[in-house]
Amino acid sequence: MSFLKEFKEFALKGNAMDLAVGVVIGGAFQSIVNSLVNDIIMPFTAIFTGNIHYSEWTIKVAGGAAEIGIGSFINALVNFLIIALSIFFALKYINKINKKLEELNKEAFSKIKKKAKKGNKENEEIAEEVEVEPTTKFCPYCLSEIPYKAIKCSHCASDLQDKVEVEE
Repeated sequence: MSFLKEFKEFALKGNAMDLAVGVVIGGAFQSIVNSLVNDIIMPFTAIFTGNIHYSEWTIKVAGGAAEIGIGSFINALVNFLIIALSIFFALKYINKINKKLEELNKEAFSKIKKKAKKGNKENEEIAEEVEVEPTTKFCPYCLSEIPYKAIKCSHCASDLQDKVEVEE
């Protein structure tokens, strides 16, 4: 496989595109946070420091030949803390949503599993109630989980064609 073909496959994969979008949004978010820190938070803190801005804080070393920018470091530290907190809260919210979705899926699956003995038509009705499109079903003979469109059970070899109408 040529280099260009490999690179094209990599660049057009979903993960690479997601990463690129994340980097662009992250850069934009960083400029917003920089403005928040430099233009709002740090000037506000100057009220408590006697109108001294952090960005001007320096330590002279080597007899005054060089300066260490303590203020710039404090600005960068505040930027980092704001970004880290934002990411923390966003991930916490996303995890909360994912947990609720997982619980709903488990609940829907348990409802379908409980009713599997009563026949596959009822499984479809339950799936519609909980707004889940079925991907699997249970064999009415051995109660094994099989693909929804299967016409023969892969576990007990029972013929399911007369039990379920297969949609093509």
